[in-house]
Amino acid sequence: MKIVLFGATGMVGSRIAAEAAQRGHRVTAVSRSGGSPVPGVTAAAADASDVAKASALMSGADAVANACAPPRDGSDPKGPFLTLNNSLVQGARDAGVRRFVVVGGAGSLEVAPGQELCDQPGFPKELLPEALAHRAVLEYYRTVDDLEWTYVSPAAEIAPGERTGRFRSDDDGLLTDVYGNSRISAEDFAIAFVDELEQETHPRARMSVAY
Repeated sequence: MKIVLFGATGMVGSRIAAEAAQRGHRVTAVSRSGGSPVPGVTAAAADASDVAKASALMSGADAVANACAPPRDGSDPKGPFLTLNNSLVQGARDAGVRRFVVVGGAGSLEVAPGQELCDQPGFPKELLPEALAHRAVLEYYRTVDDLEWTYVSPAAEIAPGERTGRFRSDDDGLLTDVYGNSRISAEDFAIAFVDELEQETHPRARMSVAY
């Protein structure tokens, strides 16, 4: 499979690149810097909001993976993040790529039916703008009916760790362990993400991943 991965040098994106390359997929890793996150991938420099450039890179791909994160410069990230995602979707349309998988956020996962994590008392205020930006982007993808997109939300806590290959998945629910913790390593999240790229078990839907 030929995969074009945007946001390839971040914590999650670099692990998705490594996982996909390890499985023998042809990966084009796109970032602003154009650096190669792992051996065995083709690196490319581009601004993901440049529709023409993004579309040119997507040409001939089997799937697009979007691991871009919201701006973290202290400004409200929602508008710019929506614009970036809209640009990537338009780029995929222009390139004729149907499959589109997104690294999402955990804040919009449901702790109970109709009750999202980011709306709960005690949700960290410093994380709320990014959580709301991710939620707005998920709402946007739910209006996209001409791509086979999947929005993959990690656990509430995701960090570098061990690649175990053991995890659970759900749809819109926040997964927790017996102690109430919700976590996943970036390595295991990457496994779940590439599995979804390959298997397309959640077309035009959200899935969550956690231990």
